[in-house]
Amino acid sequence: MPLATFLVEDSLTIRKNLIPAMEDMANAQVVGVAGSKREAVAWLKEHADEWQLAVVDVFLSEGSGLGVLRAGRGRRPDQLVVVLTNYATDEMRRRCLDVGADAVFDKSTELEAFLAYCLDAARHEVPLAPVRSPDDQSEARDLAQP
Repeated sequence: MPLATFLVEDSLTIRKNLIPAMEDMANAQVVGVAGSKREAVAWLKEHADEWQLAVVDVFLSEGSGLGVLRAGRGRRPDQLVVVLTNYATDEMRRRCLDVGADAVFDKSTELEAFLAYCLDAARHEVPLAPVRSPDDQSEARDLAQP
């Protein structure tokens, strides 16, 4: 069964290339797409039980993927949230993991690893990480940073 995937990406070009790649190479079925934090948070709230994987970019047309990650903290333990970004510095990776990402991948250098991760998730071979609570101290630290 394909992995029900929600994609948070504001670039239409990336969407047009990434969705078929995920469907062909990672057994994913994209069930929803958003290009802004507001759209993503609303979709996650309205479709809480309809996805297994959320793929989130950090920089969006409005808002930040970090806010989407925070909104996904109340997800079920079997739902994974992955960051796919062009800005995968060590600091950004740490911040993403601190606010709830299960994994972080660089779009330009780690796409193959990302697709392998998605395929493993579709096969239920990815270990589930504990979901962080909304009152996690890292959120306060993240909000204090620019």
